[in-house]
Amino acid sequence: MPGKSSLSPPLVKPTPYSRIATSPPSAGSSVNTSAVPSLTSGSYAGSASGEHDGTSSGAHGVDLIDMMTNRMSSAVNPLPLDRSLARQAQTSGELNAKQRELMELQAMAQRRLKGTRANLADGMKAAKEVRRDLEWTQKRVSSLNAKAAKKYPTAYKTASSRYPAPIDC
Repeated sequence: MPGKSSLSPPLVKPTPYSRIATSPPSAGSSVNTSAVPSLTSGSYAGSASGEHDGTSSGAHGVDLIDMMTNRMSSAVNPLPLDRSLARQAQTSGELNAKQRELMELQAMAQRRLKGTRANLADGMKAAKEVRRDLEWTQKRVSSLNAKAAKKYPTAYKTASSRYPAPIDC
């Protein structure tokens, strides 16, 4: 590639989910135990001097999938996310239950209001009917009193003094 040093190692495509075969570091070089090889590692020093055999990558028997899984699991703690997701689901369920309960209570209140309105209408109808009956009875009693006073004036006067009429308020 243009702009690249001719000393860089050739690219080797790793096969997915497999271990990469590498040669062990030379005896005189320092042993690197980290997952990422250092620049002073023997394998890089060997590749710079042209000793690269095309199969070494700087680490011996490292499974990249395991390494990335371990690093991701230690970098991200999913416990708080799981707890917040569970709490959110629980709160959503509680909110839905309260919403259903409120809708049921509202429906019950509507039914009660409808029943109360029906009872009130029946009561008003009965009150008007009683009022008509009382007015008719009052007219009838008044006419009978007038007839009795004309036909039997002395007996009516005696009865009126003995049993006075109620005072209307």
